[in-house]
Amino acid sequence: MTIASRAVLQLTSPATGRRTVKAIVYHQYGSPDVLEIRDVDQPVPGDDDVLVRVHAASINSWDWDLLTGTPWLSRIGGLRQPRYEILGVAMAGRVEAVGKSVTRFQPGDDVFGDLSGSGFGAFAEYVAVPAGALARKSAEMTFLQAAAMPHAGVLAVQGLRKGRIESAQRVLLNGAGGGVGTIALQIAKSHGTEATVVDRADKLDLLRSLGADHVIDYTKEDFTKTGQHYDLILDVVANRSFFAYRRALSDTGSLVMIGGTMPSLLQAGLLGAVLSRTGTRQMGILLHRPSTADLDHLNELFEAGTVVPVIERTYPLSETADALAQLGAGHAKGKLVITM
Repeated sequence: MTIASRAVLQLTSPATGRRTVKAIVYHQYGSPDVLEIRDVDQPVPGDDDVLVRVHAASINSWDWDLLTGTPWLSRIGGLRQPRYEILGVAMAGRVEAVGKSVTRFQPGDDVFGDLSGSGFGAFAEYVAVPAGALARKSAEMTFLQAAAMPHAGVLAVQGLRKGRIESAQRVLLNGAGGGVGTIALQIAKSHGTEATVVDRADKLDLLRSLGADHVIDYTKEDFTKTGQHYDLILDVVANRSFFAYRRALSDTGSLVMIGGTMPSLLQAGLLGAVLSRTGTRQMGILLHRPSTADLDHLNELFEAGTVVPVIERTYPLSETADALAQLGAGHAKGKLVITM
């Protein structure tokens, strides 16, 4: 499924006279086959923007949702055709230029960022984004590691915070073998929790190596029917009923859904709100917000050795479609990273 690259005979666009850069673009929803590698005008930063030369970008489930147009909520702002021409929610790179109002960064700074609130666009050699979407990356991180952290790491941090993680809790992570889950597991263990993880059999050894106390192969066992109760359930793939989750929670437990099927999310949003008002259990959906404070916190966790992102494989920009197909099939262990 590698995207064919056409020969580039010039470095400037004949239409605009601007320098061109390579990017992965799409104009219709569908499988990774709709992606193309093209030459596009290099973005021009506005007054409050930073122009970043992208060194690496990671593949995230939000990229898959926007590519396929499912669930339908992902089509907000683009019901019939994609709102964004270039996908890519998380990246790391070096500042090339800054807008006249930017004081936080200067050319040469190494940065990373979650672009989900800033128009996406990380699957390109250059991206222009608001300065508020970026943080300086730790000097101890490689660009590959930094690209793996922004979106998945912030989701893990915010999900565990919403679930009120504490030491000695019994924590369950469903869908633990991906980018969010592998980071969340490391953070949960640093809090002194007893962690149970749920995923495919081929990911369980990895999760054991990251500190999981108990592992469940979801193809053989349903964690909501084991009779076990958990103080915190963080669910990345949420595909069970409200009542099944309630059965698996302790009397004062919390459920936080980061993603999942629309029926599960709607049940959690409606019935979970009622339960949270009338009882001691808390059930709800994480409303993710990009946060430079959380990016700084991820730097600290990395420097302390608490969290190291798991990178299964890297791909060149021209093979972005292959990387997305790997994610969409559910085979990715940790993160898949695109290099420029």
